[in-house]
Amino acid sequence: MADYVEQWLVSIGLGAVIADVAATGIMVAAVAVVALLIGVIARLVIRRVLGKIIALRPVPWMEILYNRKVFHRMVPLATWVVLAAVLPVVLDLDSAFGQFVLRMVRSIFTALIITAAGVWLDGFNAIYETNPASRQRPMKGYLQLVRIFLYGVAAIIVVTALLNMSPIAILSGFGAASAVLLLVFRDTLLGLVSGVQLSSNDMVRIGDWIEMPKYGADGDVVDINLQTVKVRNWDMTITTIPIYALISDSFKNWRGMSESGGRRISRSINIDAETIRFLTAEELETFGRSELLGPYITQKLTDIAARPGAQDEKDPARRRLTNLGTFRAYVNRYIEVHPGINQEMIHMVRQLHPTPEGIPLQVYAFTRDKAWIAYETVQADIFDHLLAVIERFGLRVYQHPSGADLLHVAQELRGQLAGRGSS
Repeated sequence: MADYVEQWLVSIGLGAVIADVAATGIMVAAVAVVALLIGVIARLVIRRVLGKIIALRPVPWMEILYNRKVFHRMVPLATWVVLAAVLPVVLDLDSAFGQFVLRMVRSIFTALIITAAGVWLDGFNAIYETNPASRQRPMKGYLQLVRIFLYGVAAIIVVTALLNMSPIAILSGFGAASAVLLLVFRDTLLGLVSGVQLSSNDMVRIGDWIEMPKYGADGDVVDINLQTVKVRNWDMTITTIPIYALISDSFKNWRGMSESGGRRISRSINIDAETIRFLTAEELETFGRSELLGPYITQKLTDIAARPGAQDEKDPARRRLTNLGTFRAYVNRYIEVHPGINQEMIHMVRQLHPTPEGIPLQVYAFTRDKAWIAYETVQADIFDHLLAVIERFGLRVYQHPSGADLLHVAQELRGQLAGRGSS
C-alpha cells in the first residue's frame, strides 16, 4: 500500500526521497486514524451496549467491574493493538526511524497491558470483598505484591525495548544492586511477611476494633494492605499503622468482646470507711419490707438467730448486719433484675482491698447490648441509681475535699473565732 502511495506522489511531481517520507507519514496517519476510530467504537460499545446489558440482566460481579470502570480501561488497548499489529506492515523496519517508532509503540502497549492487569486485580479484590470471608482473609496485600511484580517485569521490558538490548543484561545487574533493592523495598518485604502472619493467625480483620496507644489508634480497622493498616478512630480521624508493627508490638483487639454474649462492666464506688456501721432495728424493719432486700434480710436474721449467743445484747462480737454488706446485697440483687445485664454471663458485686481513697465496691457484669452507646447508657443508668440510693444505707461516697468544702470549713472556723471574741 505504501508503494502505491509513493508512486502516486512521484506521479504528481514530488521527488523520490520526499515521496518516500510523505508516503510513510500518510500511512502512519491513516493507521492512527483507524486505531482511534476503533478505540471510539470500543468505548461506545462498552458504555452503551455493555451498560444496557448489565442494567437489564444484572450480574453482581459484572456490575462491580463495570462500576469500577475495569472494562473502560481496556479501551486504549484496542487502539494500541491496531497500532502494534499494523505499523510493522507500513513502516520500513530496516530504517532507524521505523525501528524507533515500533519500539515506542510496543513499550506503550506493554505499559497499557500491565496497567490493565492492575485494574483487573483491583476489580477482583472488589469482588472478593463482597464475600464475608474477606474480613478474615483479606487479599489486598497479596494482590499489591503481584502488581509490584508485574510493574517490575513491565519496567524491564520497556527499558530493554527502548534501548534495544537483551533483558538478561539488566537482570545480571540486579545481583550487584540487591543490597540497594532490599533497602528500598524493606517495608514491602516486612509487610509481606507480617501480612502472611496476620492472616494465618487471624490476628486482625477488617471491621475489628483495635487499640494501639503507641500509634494513637483506637477504632475500627477499615483497610489492610501490603504495608499499612488503616484505623478509623472514634473521633473520625484516620491512623495509619505499619503492618509489621502489629507483629512486633502489642495491641488490643476487641473482637472477642464483639463475638461474646456481652460487654463487660467493671467499675467501683469508693465507700468512705468512716460511714460503715451496724444496722439499727428501724433500718432492719425498713429494709425487710423492700422487694429487693426483703428475702435477704429475712434469711440473714434467721441465720444469725440460729447461732449460739445471738440474743446476748452485751456481747460486742455477736453477729449483726452492716450497712455496707446490706448495700452490697442490694446492688447484687439490682444487677440480677436489671434488663440490660446478661444474666447468662458472670455477674457479681465484690469488695476490693481498702485504699487511702476508701473501700472500693466493684460491680462486675456484662451488658446484653455490646454497642458502645447502649453499653455506656446501661452502665451510667446503674451507677446513677447506686450513687443516689447509697445515702439510704447510711454510707457516703469518698471524694477528695473540694474548694467548696475548704471554704465551708473556713467559714465555720471564722464563725467560731468570732463567737469567742464576742464572749
